[in-house]
Amino acid sequence: MDWMFFVGFTLACFLCLLFTPIAKKIALAIGATDQPNKRKVHQEVMPRMGGLAIYGAYAVAYIVIVYFTDAVATNVGYAILLGGGVIVLTGVLDDKFELSPKLKLLGQIIAASIAMYFGLKVQYITLPFQEDMVNVGWWGIPITLIWILAITNAINLIDGLDGLASGVSGIAAFALFFVSLTIGNTMIAVMSILLVGSILGFLFFNFHPAKIFMGDSGSLFLGFFLSTVSLLELKQATMVAFVIPILVLAVPISDTLYAIIRRKLNKKPISVADKNHLHHCLLELGLSHKQAVLIIYGISILFAVLGILVTKATLWVCVIVLVFYLLFFEIFAESIGMMDKKHRPLLRLYKRITSILR
Repeated sequence: MDWMFFVGFTLACFLCLLFTPIAKKIALAIGATDQPNKRKVHQEVMPRMGGLAIYGAYAVAYIVIVYFTDAVATNVGYAILLGGGVIVLTGVLDDKFELSPKLKLLGQIIAASIAMYFGLKVQYITLPFQEDMVNVGWWGIPITLIWILAITNAINLIDGLDGLASGVSGIAAFALFFVSLTIGNTMIAVMSILLVGSILGFLFFNFHPAKIFMGDSGSLFLGFFLSTVSLLELKQATMVAFVIPILVLAVPISDTLYAIIRRKLNKKPISVADKNHLHHCLLELGLSHKQAVLIIYGISILFAVLGILVTKATLWVCVIVLVFYLLFFEIFAESIGMMDKKHRPLLRLYKRITSILR
């Protein structure tokens, strides 16, 4: 079985190396380009639609693995192929025509509905420190929909530096690969490693200085994939299952939450873009493009490893790790200015305690 992971990974990587230049030519031919502006880091017109190459490499590699091996296509596989196709199409249209937020949301809802049609839906939840599972009934539909939409758009929001969203997504997918192996879900492990291969092939063109952007076609697909696969952990309805996807997706989840809080504190609409995301703040500190990306990679790896380790952890260890996650990002966000210069409660508390001790 190990050979299937290697073959799938290599095939997906090779296909994305092959498809990305084609996607670049298509993007330039139809005018699907990213124009520089005050909010964006790049200074030149860049082709988008790299997501076509990522999705194409993943889809072809998946079909080949299923056709030529004894691996059986699963409902999750169908959900990602079909739902992913819808979301890539939505992203392609946005890369070219800049769709309205309502139309983009509609495409995401259709993709999420396809996932739920194939059975990817939260059915039970377990309250902390209790063993009994609670059947959420029809509430599973909005819970699942919110989760898929939240993670999909979280990946979209961190797509602000060359190789950032693709690299963070690759780290998360690699962590889900290990988690799937741990719980014995071989097919999900295969799907995850296929995505890792596709992302690695794309990073050859996308890491700084990038030759092509993934565009919404890529960021939305990566978010959709990670949200649906991580949803399988939530379906286990345990505290551990709840913590794993949060840790694996710690960077995009945290960046999105702080963006919402920041805009609320500044009394601005949530939909209004700003330059206080994690990567923007690191650049403001004087870090280079590559340094900022590598630091975020490091943070992603740290929490991805914790996500893998807690698969065998006790309830109390999960709680401790979750508290560490919350404290880490709160202190980090306050330190680099992701919130507001006036809103730094933990740092102020620390200064007061140290002043009293002195």
